[in-house]
Amino acid sequence: MSATGSSYKPVSHVIFDMDGLLLDTERLYTVSFQEICDRFGKQYTWDVKSSVMGKKALDASQIIRDSLELPMTAEELLKESRQIQERIFPSAKLMPGVEKLVNHLKKHDIPIAVATSSADMTFKLKTSAHKDFFALFEHIVLGDDPDVKNGKPQPDSFLVCASRFIPPASPEKCLVFEDAPNGVKAALAAGMQVVMIPDDNLAPGLTQGATLRLRSMEEFDPQLFGLPAYN
Repeated sequence: MSATGSSYKPVSHVIFDMDGLLLDTERLYTVSFQEICDRFGKQYTWDVKSSVMGKKALDASQIIRDSLELPMTAEELLKESRQIQERIFPSAKLMPGVEKLVNHLKKHDIPIAVATSSADMTFKLKTSAHKDFFALFEHIVLGDDPDVKNGKPQPDSFLVCASRFIPPASPEKCLVFEDAPNGVKAALAAGMQVVMIPDDNLAPGLTQGATLRLRSMEEFDPQLFGLPAYN
């Protein structure tokens, strides 16, 4: 466990990223892009992956195409990767500790929501086996939401998400959970505290800046941020 400072401020609302944080979909993204890269003798490295985590789909495909010099357009890469993802996304599993925390916050009437870069179609694929779990959230802001003008690392998705609580939540009262560097930047830009739970493969230099960094959701102590303690 590490932090940039020892002072955590109490919060009243919690916002979760989805890919790689609630669901193990980041692993499935790697599988899908590597399957395409294999045809051209290219490697979908963690350097490339970390630069696109949390970005909207077409933006991510453009970066991957350019970084690896793939002989196809970003649109073709996106279309092909989506065909693979349609096959494998329904197998996405919840990450360790996620169900425990979300159910705990729900039980104590802490308002919770999701802000994801995933568009509506891919969201439905990824969550198809977890409909009851995602029904626990007050609302879910998707990457293709018309009010989200700019994707992460811009703060739009988190600010829109905070504004949709009833009543709306002020950013400084929101705690964000993220796994991606772009998501951490977005949360900080929104004026929110952020707990980062990065993949072990992520370069240490990309995990700086978060309010708190953990290896797993199982390590999280709600009391640090003034939330009800686990029983």
